[in-house]
Amino acid sequence: PKVAAKGLNHICKLVAPFCVCTFVIPAAAAARGEVGRDVQLSCGEHTDYGLLTLVNQDPGITALQVKNAEGQWVDAPPVPGTFVCNIGDMFKVITNGLYQPTLHRVLHSVRGKARVSVPFFHEPCFEAVVAPAPQLCRGRPAEYSPVRYGSHLESKVLSNFKEEVYDRAATA
Repeated sequence: PKVAAKGLNHICKLVAPFCVCTFVIPAAAAARGEVGRDVQLSCGEHTDYGLLTLVNQDPGITALQVKNAEGQWVDAPPVPGTFVCNIGDMFKVITNGLYQPTLHRVLHSVRGKARVSVPFFHEPCFEAVVAPAPQLCRGRPAEYSPVRYGSHLESKVLSNFKEEVYDRAATA
């Protein structure tokens, strides 16, 4: 597999964009008292797995929440004519931690009103090995080991968002 650390010109060869439908996860956050049991948790606390996610939000329905530096959940209401842009775990690796993904979740708190979410995930290919790009290390040593994207994706999906399973010691 190609390694992103060979240079930024290789990143384009590592990606395979795709879309996915929203799915519902058991409301573990409700069990912990983070949200009321009457609120449907459409997607639990997580960071996005790949490089970049673009999301078109329904106007007038605030469902996305992000966790701020103080650990508080903050609403991210839709802004007309814009897309939400989330940095993913692999972007963190390629940039050697210069850019960090934001923890976020999706709540469906408006009763009786349907909500449509259309995310576009720009992901590395399943077999791609992603590592810090030397150009983005800015004279610092690599803080992240190379990781095979498919292994990272599988571990995140299988953990069902229960914990952040990618860490600095992960290997390809």
